[in-house]
Formats: sequence, structure tokens, C-alpha cells
Amino acid sequence: MLSRILGFIERAGNALPQPATLFAALGGVVLLLSAVGSWLGWSASHPTNGDTLVVTNLLTIEGLHRIVGNVLTNFVQFPPLAVVLVALLGISVAEHVGLIRALVRLLVLLAPKRAVTALVIFAGVLSHVGSDVGYVLLIPLAGTLFHALGRHPLAGIAAAFAGVSGGFSANVLIGATDVLLGGITQSAAQLLAPGYVVTGLANYFFMASAAIMIIVVGTWITHRVVEPRLGAYAGRAVAAPLEPLSREEKRGLKFTAGFALLFGIVLLAGLYPEHGYLRGLKEPASLLRSLVLTHLVPFIFLAGLGAGLAYGAGARTLRSDRDVVKGMEAAFSAMGPYLVLAFFAAQFIAWFNWSNLGMLLAVNGASSLRSLGLESQPIPLMVALVFFSAAADLVMGSASAKWTLLAPIFVPMFMLLGYSPELVQAAYRIGDSCSNIISPLMTYFPLILTFVHRYDDRFGIGSVIAMMLPYSLAFITFWTLMLVFWIWLELPLGVGAGLYYPAR
Repeated sequence: MLSRILGFIERAGNALPQPATLFAALGGVVLLLSAVGSWLGWSASHPTNGDTLVVTNLLTIEGLHRIVGNVLTNFVQFPPLAVVLVALLGISVAEHVGLIRALVRLLVLLAPKRAVTALVIFAGVLSHVGSDVGYVLLIPLAGTLFHALGRHPLAGIAAAFAGVSGGFSANVLIGATDVLLGGITQSAAQLLAPGYVVTGLANYFFMASAAIMIIVVGTWITHRVVEPRLGAYAGRAVAAPLEPLSREEKRGLKFTAGFALLFGIVLLAGLYPEHGYLRGLKEPASLLRSLVLTHLVPFIFLAGLGAGLAYGAGARTLRSDRDVVKGMEAAFSAMGPYLVLAFFAAQFIAWFNWSNLGMLLAVNGASSLRSLGLESQPIPLMVALVFFSAAADLVMGSASAKWTLLAPIFVPMFMLLGYSPELVQAAYRIGDSCSNIISPLMTYFPLILTFVHRYDDRFGIGSVIAMMLPYSLAFITFWTLMLVFWIWLELPLGVGAGLYYPAR
């Protein structure tokens, strides 16, 4: 039954136009809906200031000027664009000189074969500490690793994508996202209770436990659903050879380890002291707001470039600066399809935001949730919030942007009903995470398609959604059951964070 359902989803999704064409068409739909919504007077009350939100008609002279005048800005400021391109500049050098191939072979030779899938998903979960590094580095590396092991490379991409994006809020380490969402929740809570504090540890106990669930469930889905459905790989890509490392490659890895040690010392010297040069400038100089966590991409570039130079020098695969430039050029030449996708996706997302359609959907959806009459039933109320945030994630990709809009609605509302801001934040984060991997509007979805097409250019949007849907359904089911269990036993969500307001 599951195979038939996924097959239908795949065929339906692949019957859609090319992704770039699809985003262009969706942009046209947004323009038409903006005009229709404006003419019909669609509106809602802003949750923070009470102002009336209305649909902005983009099919006007003012709209035309805004659209044409911001084409370049939309593209240049497309959130993942700079992250992907700048990070790849450094990583491509490491790939060009042979470091990535050597590391993959080393992993294949040393890693327990049964544990590879779980390790990939666990690495995806840990990558949240580094913001978006998992999308750029781990996902393509997982495909290469699975391919070298004789497994389907797309299963590796799926497992890594599930860990990085499907388990976005689950982590055993505190990351920038925890602090960012906690700050938004705190601002919303202070609308009702000035002085209320929500820290980055507000959901730590719950999310650290969820990380274990993501690894176990994700591994099971990969082995029992995704890989059997993909079958044996028969594409054109050639797997990395499995012969032992040569003397030159071993020397290159030793040079790389030396660079990694030196790079780590430089980072620690700037992060560990209370007023280290990489800490935040504002007092107190917070580690979570350090230059490394808030501006990670330049450090990824430097790490990739430095590791590539060190390996190339040791393995003697780097002869001049021309090899460095060739490596960077090779990465950019392979990113042509992604740049085309990014251009049209950037225009669509900008138009959708300008139209206010997403905000109206979110606010009116929240009003519908409020009208369910479940005030004294925490479990069904929080389950409803989980599925509402999951649905909202399909049309609004950014977790922080959605929560900035929704927190002023839900947090005070649930506080008045006796539920803590930390509990509301946890329920939101579950739904927001689980829908990421099946939403074509997620900002990194075009990049995932680019990675997939390295192994099979017949894979379309429908194929990727069908491949990732089992993860999404399993994660939201088990994660929601975890939340029900937490509420039933009245367990603390994090450090000093209970379930109810005021604290019982």
C-alpha cells in the first residue's frame, strides 16, 4: 500500500513542469491571487500591533515597478545563495585535490558498515550547531559515501537530508536556532508577562531526547522503506575505488590533520576566553553569539580551502595556484542548474512575501485553531498546534520568520489558558521540522535537487518528495507521541522550563 501511494505521489509530482518552470508558474499564481485577494478584501488583524493586514495587489503600476526594480536584489539576497556559493568555493578545492575522495575511502574502510546510516543521520542532527553547513557539506558527502559502499547514493542523500532538515530542531548540542527561537518566544511572552525569560535551553531535555528518536526512526526508514524502493543503483556516476590509501594520500591526510589541529587552536583561542576575539561584541560576550556561529560560512570557506591546500601539498596533487582556481571553477560550473532554480525561486518567494498571502494564511489558520474549543485539553491542543505548524511550513519556509509571526498569537493565548511559552515553542518546532523535507518551497530544496541530479537526472520534484515522505510521516508521528508522553508525565522540557504557566 505504501509503495503504491509513494508511486502515485512520485508520478504526480514528476508530471509537473521543470522546477524552474514550476517556480515561475507559482509566481504567476501569486500575482493573480494578490489581485483577487485585494479586490475581494481579504484581511486579518496583525497579532502584535492590531493593525489590519490586507493583501497587497502586485498587478498594479506600483507592483510592476516593485517587481522589475527588485529582480536583481531578490536573486542576490536569496537566503541560501551566498551560503552555498561561498562555502563551495572552499570545499571545491578540497574536492579537486582529492581530499574528499580520500576521506570517503577512509570512512568506508574504517566505519562499521551497519552503523553508517545512523552515523550519517547523527551527523545531520549535530550539523544544526553550524546552522546550514549540513545542507552544503554533509548531504552530498553522504551520497558519495553510500555510493562507495555499494549502496544507492540517493539513499545516502535521503538519510542525510532527513537528519539535517527533517530533524531540524532535534539536537544534543545548543545551537543558534535554539537561541533565536527562544528570543522570539520571550518577546511574545513578555506581551503578557513583562520580565518573563526564555533561554536557549528552554527545550533542551525534550529536543535532546528527540535526537535519539530521529536517529533510530530515520535509520529504520532508510533500511526498510527508502533503500528497498530505490533498488540497486545503475546510474552513470562512478563510485570511489575501495583500494587502500596510497603513501601520498596518507601523507596528505597527515598534513590535513595538522591543519585541522592548527585551525582548531585558532578557533579555541578566540572562543574560549571570556573576551576572546571571536566572541560576540555585545556584553556579555556570548559564545552562542560568537562570530563563528553567527557568520559560519566564511569559516567553512577557510576550513575547506586550508584543508585542500594542506592535503594537496602533502599528496602532491597541488602544483600551483592554477589548481586552486580550477577547483573553484569546477564547482561553479556544476552549479548552473541550481542558479537557474534559485533565480526563479527567489522571485517567487519575494512576491509571496510582498503579497501578505502567507501572513494572512497563518493568522487566519491560528484563529481557526483557537476556535476548536480545546482550552482545558493540553494534549489535543498541542497536537493540533503541531499539525498546524507543519501545514504552515509548506507555504512559509523560514522557521524564525514563521515563529516571529505566530509567536505573538499563540504564546500569550496559551499562557492565558495555563500553558507555558516553552511548551508552545516545543510544539511549534516539531511541526516546523517535519515538513521541511517535503516542501518544494523550502529554500534549500533546489540545492537538494542539484545533488540528486548528480546521480539521476530523471529524478524530479515528485521523486524527491516521494523519497522523503516516509521520513516526514514517521518523524511527525513519533515526535508528537513523544510530546504526548512528556505532557502525560509532566516532565520538564528544558532547564527551568515546565509545561504550565504559572509554574505548578
